Amino acid sequence: MEENKMGVMPVNKLIITMSLPIMISMLVQALYNIVDSIFVAMINENALTAVSMAFPVQNLMIAVGAGTGVGVNALLARSLGAKDYRRVNKIATNAVFLVIASYLVFLAVGLFLVEPFYRSQTDIGEIVAYGKEYLTICSCFSFGVFTQVMFERLLQATGKTIYTMFTQGTGAIVNIIMDPILIFGLFGFPRMGVAGAAAATVIGQIVAGILSVWCNQKVNHEVHIEMKGARPDRNVILQIYEIGIPSIIMQAIGSIMVYGMNRILITFSSTATAVFGVYFKLQSFVFMPIFGMNNGVIPIIAYNYGAGNKDRVMATIRRSIAYIVTIMLLGLLIFQLFPGTLLQMFNASGTMLKIGIPAIRIISLSFVLAGFCIGLGSVFQALGRSIYSMFVSVARQLVVLLPVAWWLARFGNVDLVWWAIPAAELMSLAMSVFFFLRIYRTIISQIK
Repeated sequence: MEENKMGVMPVNKLIITMSLPIMISMLVQALYNIVDSIFVAMINENALTAVSMAFPVQNLMIAVGAGTGVGVNALLARSLGAKDYRRVNKIATNAVFLVIASYLVFLAVGLFLVEPFYRSQTDIGEIVAYGKEYLTICSCFSFGVFTQVMFERLLQATGKTIYTMFTQGTGAIVNIIMDPILIFGLFGFPRMGVAGAAAATVIGQIVAGILSVWCNQKVNHEVHIEMKGARPDRNVILQIYEIGIPSIIMQAIGSIMVYGMNRILITFSSTATAVFGVYFKLQSFVFMPIFGMNNGVIPIIAYNYGAGNKDRVMATIRRSIAYIVTIMLLGLLIFQLFPGTLLQMFNASGTMLKIGIPAIRIISLSFVLAGFCIGLGSVFQALGRSIYSMFVSVARQLVVLLPVAWWLARFGNVDLVWWAIPAAELMSLAMSVFFFLRIYRTIISQIK
């Protein structure tokens, strides 16, 4: 087979062609996350709070799907770089088994754990009722998101990222269109309220999942999935999770952090919790493109590492981090200048504006630091050292952020709590640089 473009295309052009389609599709996804909450906020503030409180479980779904996908992506790209096509197909086939297993876990969550999850955060009956409606639907129909994420990773690993823009973009557009129709009962559809927002989300995910499977069958000729007579391969699955589990843990820790912050903020008011949820929706518009670039960069680094090309590995690292920092600077500028405008999109009350404007300005001070650390994290994942990213994430969110936020909350001023996030990013920066220097010395400098 002819040389894959990841080994021959000029690095700058390669990063753009690999990453830009994913970044655009993730921007569209970030847009539908924001639109989803904008429509829910039109119901009332408790509905918005309920959807915000669902984030830890929804993030955990993404953590399992995307983290497993990171393992598949890096392992598959490395095998492509080494021209081991038989192994490529075995990895892809086992990825399908992992999609099924992941869905069954969250089906159980949706059936049995949603109400206890909400009651552990609040005793406000309306929030619990809204949350149970929303999260039960999202969990029980999560097969769409797991299928979408995994089959998009197969496309990314072979450099066909343009198709992931098509699948993600289509799913997001379907979600955006269906949101007002199902929430408010337009065009003869029943008025479903918060349940309509959940239904629109899973419909979009299912559509994107179907399209990603179809794209793999039609255009991804470097990967052949043959399920007839196939069985899970223990060794391949262990190798996938050797890379993927640290990434899963790293993202899942975000669920623990948000859950903990919700518990801290609810002691001030449900509005403070809603502000934190709104911030997460808004910041996704800055961070999603960064994660999109990482998804494009990981297979490039992994491929060229497998091919033994040190110069291309380093050039990819330098260029991608420069792009990431630039995007984060733009995000910082927008969040500092227009916090009130951003909050008004969510029908913000005067109380929400009073809490939210300083919150957004304080938290966004961490953007550039966070972006630099995310860029280095993609290097760790691509070179099989996802454990380093996990250590950084655990330290940032559990060792620093939550304890500092809890301590600052004891002063009785919610504005102080937000400073825990920039403090945690400073520590994250120090750890990320330390681990990168170590990985450079032990792996990158040894590439022949």
